[in-house]
Amino acid sequence: MSALPPFRATLGRSVALFSAFRKEQTDPDLFYGTLARDTVAQLLRYTPLDGAVVVDVGGGPGYFADELRSQGARCVCVDADAGEMRLRGGELPDTALLGSALEMPLRTGSVDVCFSSNVLEHVPDPRRMADEMVRVTRPGGTVYLSYTLWRSPWGGHETSPWHFLGGRYAAERFARRHGRRPKNDFGTTMFAVSAAEMLDWLRGRDDVDAVDVLPRYLPSWMKPVVSVPGVREVVTWNLLLVLRKRG
Repeated sequence: MSALPPFRATLGRSVALFSAFRKEQTDPDLFYGTLARDTVAQLLRYTPLDGAVVVDVGGGPGYFADELRSQGARCVCVDADAGEMRLRGGELPDTALLGSALEMPLRTGSVDVCFSSNVLEHVPDPRRMADEMVRVTRPGGTVYLSYTLWRSPWGGHETSPWHFLGGRYAAERFARRHGRRPKNDFGTTMFAVSAAEMLDWLRGRDDVDAVDVLPRYLPSWMKPVVSVPGVREVVTWNLLLVLRKRG
């Protein structure tokens, strides 16, 4: 296993992540590699990975899966887009499963850790995806669910900040300016998901405990913002739910 530095949610770490984010389009290996290492270091605070069976939901090219394996996890990636999974090597990896996050091709209670980074905002039924993540996790296992909030500065992804004027307007504006539809096209591959919606979903579950609820990319001292309705939708940027399935 490769050694990761101890995870610390500092302001310097936030600056480094946002700096890497600026290179997402020009140097995706740098950005996603940096994010994967940071994320797995964060995940290790909540659960051991050596020998764990992990499913990466919507993991696409496999950056997170690679880092999870480097920590000893047995990882499989489930993604509905074969093109995304082929981006790095041209072929579907042996450890990839083509399938929907809304109906995963996995048995109930079959994984130790169910992991998803920035996929929830790309499915039309986020509650159903979250239900599926809980379903496939074994009792005592961990769910790591992180997603971009619609009202955050990056809520519309490449159509931001025009999404503040409406998702369809932002997508149409992008298409006029670039001569093509955005990859994250509102109503098709991008949907408006709030913090309030998924916190309400969490309150309605009686089979999971919330281990942590926090702004994924921000310093630890900003954690209280997730408790402030309205403000959290903009400031949190990316909401992380860490859950433990009850036995």
